Amino acid sequence: MAITNNAKRGIRVSGRKRVVNDKLRRTMKEAVKTVRKDVLGKDLASTKTTLSLAFKALDKAAKRGTIKKGQANRKKSRLAKAVAKIDAK
Repeated sequence: MAITNNAKRGIRVSGRKRVVNDKLRRTMKEAVKTVRKDVLGKDLASTKTTLSLAFKALDKAAKRGTIKKGQANRKKSRLAKAVAKIDAK
């Protein structure tokens, strides 16, 4: 257990940050899952809109430090590649 005031403050701050990070991570994962589901369903119109929302969620998570920038770029690249594959067909 934290003894000093500074350590107690650190626990409070990390708790608040955890809530924000969990929300960003959950939003990001849900957006990516939606795009993947649309790709499997081969629904191009809704895939384009959900891809945009997924990019926004990934960029926001990377900007806030929830995930690293490279990880966000990798996920965006893979999603775009999957959408391009159904777009070409």
